[in-house]
Amino acid sequence: MFQYSFPAKPVMAETMAKMLWEIKAVHFRPEEPYTLASGMKSPVYIDCRKLISYPRIRSTIMDFAASTLLSEVGFEQFDCVAGGETAGIPFAAFLAERLGLPMIYVRKKPKGHGRAAQIEGDMPEGARVLVIEDLTTAGGSMFTFIDAVRNAGGTVDHGMALFYYGIFKEAAERFDNGKVALHHIATWQNVLTVAREKSLFDEKTLNSVESFLNAPLDWSAAHGGVSELPTA
Repeated sequence: MFQYSFPAKPVMAETMAKMLWEIKAVHFRPEEPYTLASGMKSPVYIDCRKLISYPRIRSTIMDFAASTLLSEVGFEQFDCVAGGETAGIPFAAFLAERLGLPMIYVRKKPKGHGRAAQIEGDMPEGARVLVIEDLTTAGGSMFTFIDAVRNAGGTVDHGMALFYYGIFKEAAERFDNGKVALHHIATWQNVLTVAREKSLFDEKTLNSVESFLNAPLDWSAAHGGVSELPTA
């Protein structure tokens, strides 16, 4: 019923980065930086939601996600997969199917009517839940869903982000303090490496992006954005 392959982690990271470029899900624009919800200025932007529209690519990435979890965590370590509203929901469905597990999804806030539920689906008390999102920057949104699962009686020791920014020390601290192991496939460094190898941009653009990845808050402040991330 289940067939898994276990490619080397660098191969999965490079392949996912190439696929993101192929479907134009990532953008470099240092001359006109993006303003993120945190107020940070960024020369890079990614839209992982586009993955759901490409069946061959999304299937490969779900294979990579399953491989990552099975090799790094184990085969019988989860009772269900939880997707965060809204971007994490389809990927939770895809991954739950791959792993042969039940799926639930978690709202950002409880509904204001009916049962006022924040978790939809059937989550038994004490269930070992894997929380998945399409991407995570510093982990804030993922912990909104992790805390909701824990408050409802579930156990969360692992999170899965298909794409991880991998540039904020605050993220590592947040996951360490929250006692959650974060698993991921690709990062911005992988995306930049592919962009350099394929000469997708001029050297000035690539160097500016690299400067941002090495010191994102300094880059943000120098371009009119915030110099620190919100603590919430």
